[in-house]
Amino acid sequence: MRRTARLLTGTALAVVAASGPAATAHGADAGRLEVYPPSVLPGGEVSVNTRACGGTTGAAGDASAVGAGPFTLAPGTQKGDAIGQFQVPPGAQPGTYEIVAECAGDGRLVRGDLVVGLTEAETRMQPRGSVKTGVGGSVDRDPVRTAAGVAALAVAAAGGTWLLHRRVRGDDGI
Repeated sequence: MRRTARLLTGTALAVVAASGPAATAHGADAGRLEVYPPSVLPGGEVSVNTRACGGTTGAAGDASAVGAGPFTLAPGTQKGDAIGQFQVPPGAQPGTYEIVAECAGDGRLVRGDLVVGLTEAETRMQPRGSVKTGVGGSVDRDPVRTAAGVAALAVAAAGGTWLLHRRVRGDDGI
């Protein structure tokens, strides 16, 4: 029994330790960059804003993924907002592009997605929101909950393997 407890504890600790660096990386990405409109035609104007930078400092935006290059986010009129704009190049290819901004005060990174379509219909038909299935979703990126979930799965897998191993050996304890 002691050996099993060590095995389960060791497996759980290994899984939590392995997910540690990923949890730290996601912690640096706290916040969201809102992109409006979320879908645009090549040549269109895009506005971005975020509350992650605190609003007293601006941010350095980067739309190089879509070919627009760097842009500036300045403190907005609403408290806590940093706002900026850029133009999507006329030759931009259709697809989804990640737009990034780095807060001037603390270097925090915020990200948002921009969808570029070739026709007006493509930009309007992009799916938005979530599907109401009643099962839940993966929207929450809390690293502690993620690590706890991974650890629980690892413990369940190790326990199941141990039980199967006992059954094959004939150690049912009866």
